[in-house]
Amino acid sequence: MRRYIGEITIKGNRVKVPTIEVGKHEIIVAGKYLKIARLKEEWDDDIENPEWVIDELNKSHERIDIFTFMQRLPESSPRYKYWMEWDNVAAIPIRSYERWFESQLHSSHRNKVRKAQREGVTIKQVPFDDDFVSSVMKVLNESPVRQGGPFLDYGKSFDIVKMEHATYLDRAEFIGAYYADELIGYIKLVFAGKFMRTMQILSLIKYRAKAPTNALLAEAIKICVEKQVPYLVYGRYSYGKVGSNTLREFKFYNGFEPILLPRYYVPVTPLGKMAIKCGMHQGMIGLMPRNLVRLLLAIRKEFYDRKTEVARGGMVN
Repeated sequence: MRRYIGEITIKGNRVKVPTIEVGKHEIIVAGKYLKIARLKEEWDDDIENPEWVIDELNKSHERIDIFTFMQRLPESSPRYKYWMEWDNVAAIPIRSYERWFESQLHSSHRNKVRKAQREGVTIKQVPFDDDFVSSVMKVLNESPVRQGGPFLDYGKSFDIVKMEHATYLDRAEFIGAYYADELIGYIKLVFAGKFMRTMQILSLIKYRAKAPTNALLAEAIKICVEKQVPYLVYGRYSYGKVGSNTLREFKFYNGFEPILLPRYYVPVTPLGKMAIKCGMHQGMIGLMPRNLVRLLLAIRKEFYDRKTEVARGGMVN
């Protein structure tokens, strides 16, 4: 077991957090008042022996109130008797490209894949090099606002963008969407052992009508079929009270399904036990009424929409 200070990204910022190496697992500890430990790479790592991990964490002398972990696809049936709440992922079960295109993909988005081809959008795998990073920065810096809120990757330096995109290079693939030799969208795919997952998928807003994002997802399906990967995962299907309806609709129309997976919360201290009973482990958002959260999100979206309009020189009534 080894303890050190590691870094994670929270809301677009690099944050230093206590990190404990337990066997092959890297476990981070975050939280100001309630200290919650979790796997640093939840999407890529399985906890097979939670009792041993918890015992090792207790020996670390790091204050931990709650340890949480989630079962990964395809393990959807609860295996342990700890306090459990259902988490979820957005996944496309993959049999063949034809099945996805004809049966799982919504007809409107099927037409968008065809439209991208008609509009001259080309899709190809690209090497991760400085030229690619420079092209990615043009996509990231198109607008400071996306999906009704501040876009956290906007304005980052070349070195930061390169560092954040350079993770998992031994099992990652970058796919670019090009129009007239310009990168207008890209997707990063990471093989996670039991499935393929998207770490980033983004396109230029000004080329939205050419449907590059749809073409990128179609290529991702082809890669999964070629590599015989049974699922393509795109984050969570539902982010609860703070989730974007637009993003969820995008996933639905592209054939992603919500798959429920067990998430366990193991209290390590009396504070952790009390926090789970009171729902404090879900944070402040978890304690707020859903309608209030949605109202605050709507106000934020209106604010950023108006701010963006002013920045573009438009008129605001």
